[in-house]
Amino acid sequence: PGPGGEPLEENPFYGKYRHKIQQLRRSSPDVFESRMEKRNEVKKQPVGYSNQGEFIRCMEEKAEGLGTKTSKGGFTKDKTLDSILNVEMVKEKSAEEIKQIWNQYFSAKDTVYAVIPAEKFDLIWKRAQKCPSFLYALPRKEGYEFFVGQWSGTELHFTSLINIQTQGETAPSQLVLYHYPELQKEKGIVLMTAEMDSKFLVVHEAQCLANQVQLFYATDRSETYKLVETFNHRSSEFKYMSVIAELEQSGLGRELRAGQVSDKS
Repeated sequence: PGPGGEPLEENPFYGKYRHKIQQLRRSSPDVFESRMEKRNEVKKQPVGYSNQGEFIRCMEEKAEGLGTKTSKGGFTKDKTLDSILNVEMVKEKSAEEIKQIWNQYFSAKDTVYAVIPAEKFDLIWKRAQKCPSFLYALPRKEGYEFFVGQWSGTELHFTSLINIQTQGETAPSQLVLYHYPELQKEKGIVLMTAEMDSKFLVVHEAQCLANQVQLFYATDRSETYKLVETFNHRSSEFKYMSVIAELEQSGLGRELRAGQVSDKS
């Protein structure tokens, strides 16, 4: 049972993530317990009332109705490119100039942003249609925290696994990546920016998750993308340690840990 006394096994999401949660318990029992205690403090709904089969649908509905600036993280509904950039004006500029404008605009803001080459986004997008979700590992000082990334249209919503575990379909997104393909054909670039819940993530942690999307969905290595396929289509064969191994091999894990250490010094 969880620290609040409810058996986690009653949660319908437990079946899907059972192996990952058991592994987390085994590898970092203290982290698991402390995270569960933290979630139980804020949890009002009893676990076990939602339907596991509705996971994808409820994630998509949550994405669509994510809010007109609420205190629950303050995400924007229908965040259009026009609301950020004068699209007609930039059509006269080169891809390089647009990239500079985008980077300059967001460099002063506390958020994640990128300019993605059209071919790379094509590959990510094609794969996202076949494999709309994946389990990402965020290095923490004491281990790893897992996040489920779920595509909804061109938005990619991240929710921590422990939040899904304890709150089911009411678990809010903690990070949303917005991709804008409006200039893809004409300029060969896709613009990306994000909103995040700063109670859960700081910018370099959100950046680590965004980098992992490229690592897993835009990879040339079939072994790496195979992890995404396995998670979506053969979940019983999925090994969360393979995600950690890829992350460490890429250097993203080490970079983030170094950043976390310097933050605290």
